[in-house]
Amino acid sequence: MKTVNLFICLLLGAFCFGQNTAARLTNAINVLEGDEQFKHAILSMYVVDGKTGKVIYDKNSQVGLAPASCQKVVTSASAFELLGKDFHYTTYIGKDYPADNKYDAGCLFVIGDGDPTLGSWRWESTNDTTVFSKIVVSLKKQKLNSFGENLIIQDYLYGVTPLPEGWIWQDIGNYYGAACFGFNWHENQFDLILQPGQAVGYPAEVITEKPFLYDVTINNNITTGKPGSGDNGYIYSSPYSNVLFTKGTVPLQKESFVISGSIPNPSNVFKNGLMNILAKNNITFKGTAFSGNESIINDHPVHIATHLIDSIFSPSLDSMNYWFLKKSVNLYGEAFLKSIWVKKKGFGTRENNYVQAIETVKDFWKTNGIDPSALNIIDGSGLSPANRVTTNALVTIMQYAKQQNWFSSFYNALPEINGLKMKDGYISGVRSFTGYVKSKTGDEYTFSFIVNNFDGSAGTVREKMWKLLDILK
Repeated sequence: MKTVNLFICLLLGAFCFGQNTAARLTNAINVLEGDEQFKHAILSMYVVDGKTGKVIYDKNSQVGLAPASCQKVVTSASAFELLGKDFHYTTYIGKDYPADNKYDAGCLFVIGDGDPTLGSWRWESTNDTTVFSKIVVSLKKQKLNSFGENLIIQDYLYGVTPLPEGWIWQDIGNYYGAACFGFNWHENQFDLILQPGQAVGYPAEVITEKPFLYDVTINNNITTGKPGSGDNGYIYSSPYSNVLFTKGTVPLQKESFVISGSIPNPSNVFKNGLMNILAKNNITFKGTAFSGNESIINDHPVHIATHLIDSIFSPSLDSMNYWFLKKSVNLYGEAFLKSIWVKKKGFGTRENNYVQAIETVKDFWKTNGIDPSALNIIDGSGLSPANRVTTNALVTIMQYAKQQNWFSSFYNALPEINGLKMKDGYISGVRSFTGYVKSKTGDEYTFSFIVNNFDGSAGTVREKMWKLLDILK
């Protein structure tokens, strides 16, 4: 009898605590809605019991809002399910026969599979030195030292338009707005190295860029700001552009200062870098180097390899996903999304691969109880301000993930922020958090919290949202 009474008391305690949590969240949301920063904002929050799925709190959970980078949990879970934890990209090295027998081969081909990690500094196996070395070693092993024609980068797997609709001009020239091509290099990111001027207001001089962009003019308008003012420099460009524009400020200091941009044409950077390495290793070409997309854009014939001689593998998806969620690398999300469609159909479909990939993702989640209209998405990373996702859908996906054999990889990749295991998101006017928490009393919650159209400082909004989330601890 005592055991039964104890069990009932524990149940009542848990029930009362759940009620108390809901009441505290309600009061906290009411306070936020009365805050001047949220006067014209829309708030959505959805919290469920992580073990049972029982709804603890619901505020506008069926209203679609811009989720910013919290959308990455959708792409991540979709990639685990539709590509697989052990999925990897394969970049092929190929050749064709020479027209003149005095050469070892005709063209050398590097065939892109959409790998977002090729040339990345995050793994030793993917960095530019390792990749270039592997190609040289492979050619030497095959006794391919002279090519009678050209180096060709096949980069057209996803067509010639690498950006999703809805990305804005202010973003796409900066590193986080890098487009996803059929061939990617160095995460399609370059560092622009600047020397601040001698005083506030003086021009900041461009020293160089790494990796070197080749055939690109930088129209620099960045000036020197106050000491300690941070990175307020912006780069404006678009895919295939040969002119970059910069504006804004970098802080006054004696040392150089680095801002990062998106490479307009990664195939161009790679092919020039590879040609230099090959020349140093006495591997020669009678012709030049160009990419498949260049041929398509200029209405020239597209050459295809007749023989594959080697391949370069990316890290596995669970390893890539770690950086995708932990460091919010947008390029990886776009690559995952496009790969979902390629895996389903076996090929890219030129200009509409984004639309069809998104339909594939929405169809999958529809079979798992999420209305397609609750995932009104345009891209894989959440960068577009036109994305609309409900907090209910995000929590449903997070709960689904807990039941899968890949969950540990997914969970470990989530950042730990303010003592909570959660993905965060931020674009203009948007702050979002989605994740898991275990309270001091042992209760587990899965939650999503999004605010759109707030006013004033994004940092202040973040602190206010964190304070509310502390209720779940």
